[in-house]
Amino acid sequence: MSQTPIRLVQFTDLHLYGAVDGRLRGVATLPAFEAALAAAQAGAAPWEAVLLTGDLVQDDGGGYQHVRRLLGDSTVPVYCIPGNHDEIPAMRTALAEPPFQIGGTARHGEWVIVMLDSCLSGHADGRMSPAELGRLDSALSAHADRHALVCLHHHPVAAGSRWLDGVALQNPDALFEVLDRHAHVRALVWGHVHQSFDGQRGTVRLVSTPSTCAQFKPGSDQFAIDQRPPGYRWFDLYPDGRIETAVVWVSAAAHTAGAPARAATG
Repeated sequence: MSQTPIRLVQFTDLHLYGAVDGRLRGVATLPAFEAALAAAQAGAAPWEAVLLTGDLVQDDGGGYQHVRRLLGDSTVPVYCIPGNHDEIPAMRTALAEPPFQIGGTARHGEWVIVMLDSCLSGHADGRMSPAELGRLDSALSAHADRHALVCLHHHPVAAGSRWLDGVALQNPDALFEVLDRHAHVRALVWGHVHQSFDGQRGTVRLVSTPSTCAQFKPGSDQFAIDQRPPGYRWFDLYPDGRIETAVVWVSAAAHTAGAPARAATG
């Protein structure tokens, strides 16, 4: 069997606005995402898929036009899941056609990617509904012959910040109960926390990824912004189930200037 890995690139918590000069916590979110995308195209390509793990917009459905402009010509799939700031009807309308796919599952070689909706309408925290847990269980059962990468928006383990853990996934035990029934799950990946985490629970890798805009200060009891620049993460998924991954921090100069990005081609 070839040991050539499948490369995925994850961007999360874009917080885009319809206006090109929209800013969140002092960061112009569109130029910051453009800079992260350009950096990934220069350093992480070629990739086989893009993962957008929630909060693509900041409560502004007009922001999806920028996602379509920057990623709509991608020759590889762009997998999307909603976050608590996404406008779900606008998201489903704007990203209804390939290369975009909202939720569901996707197969790549010896791997299956399962994308979950952890959003709870009107709340910043999240919850896995019984229907979504059932879908996860069914998807993992149907693809038991493949290694599984499971994605959601809200963090299912403590981030170590009192304020941030107040808006976590409400029922992580229910999620892990399903995952524990399927030995082929290799990783659980999320956004939401605006910071990097790489840990382990049994045989499952636990991974969070920084935002493409402002970061939250790790270990802070009260809301606080970190000084780290935008970031993204790449994954190399090997046929034998191994995972290599790293966060790439985009230079402060690039995200301040808003480096132009071309359409993603993988």
